[in-house]
Amino acid sequence: MSAEHTNTLASTINSKAVVITGCSSGIGLATTAYLIERGVHVFATVRKAQDASQLQQRFADSVTPLLLDVTDEAAITKAVATVEDTLQSGTLWGLVNNAGIAVEGPLLHLTSDDLRHQLEVNLVAVHNMVKAFAPLLGSDRARTGKPGRIINISSVGGKQGAPFVGPYVASKHALEGYSESLRRELMQYGIDVIIVGPGSVKTPIWDKSAAVNLEKFASTDYGASLQRFKAYMLQEGKNGLAPEVIADVIWQALLSAKPNVRYAPVPNKFVNWTLPMLLPKRWLDRLIARNINPT
Repeated sequence: MSAEHTNTLASTINSKAVVITGCSSGIGLATTAYLIERGVHVFATVRKAQDASQLQQRFADSVTPLLLDVTDEAAITKAVATVEDTLQSGTLWGLVNNAGIAVEGPLLHLTSDDLRHQLEVNLVAVHNMVKAFAPLLGSDRARTGKPGRIINISSVGGKQGAPFVGPYVASKHALEGYSESLRRELMQYGIDVIIVGPGSVKTPIWDKSAAVNLEKFASTDYGASLQRFKAYMLQEGKNGLAPEVIADVIWQALLSAKPNVRYAPVPNKFVNWTLPMLLPKRWLDRLIARNINPT
């Protein structure tokens, strides 16, 4: 980006500029569009140059694509420099940590590398993004403007465990604990940390899940129940919330004068969220076992 273009862009950005990770599709893309429609400039991270070009074509100067993998610390550092050049001395309005993956399979048959990769993307990368962008959000008190907010995208899995997605559930539980501690540490800077924990959302993650080869588990004791559980989850995905619903929740979390510390946009909320949070864990265990066991 040339210095002339940077200065021109900086002059057109109002006080609201947000970094969002994982913007090639799903919640990230929907949130990018939703915030841009409301006058926010979005720095949108994607891993592929093609996705960056598509964002630029669709949103023109309202978006600045950041080409990076969230596990690449050098790329994150470069992205911070791009955002800082554009903001000049101002603060970033928000950081939305949305990028993530889901490692599937029975825990007894997953490797330690599977678990490490899950945690690297869904937890460690979030930590690296937070550390890198905290000065722009307001931990650097020399910057002008109100401190920004960090929105960490968790999941129902951040509070409730499900079989065969153990690494994902572990990463989201960890993210929730991390966010709780982080919020209390960043209070001295005025930087708020808010969790958005959706239920099923209609995103390409379900297409990716459908394409995952689970045949390697077919001969295990979990083969039949795993297939039943996957069919159930894919159906839930098809019946999930539109990603724009989550985008609206993120918008409210950024905008509200008194935001909740956690939002739970969940379809059929009483059955899928309120009731499971109230029922004894052993009852839920039996219900899950009855649904996934073939006999």
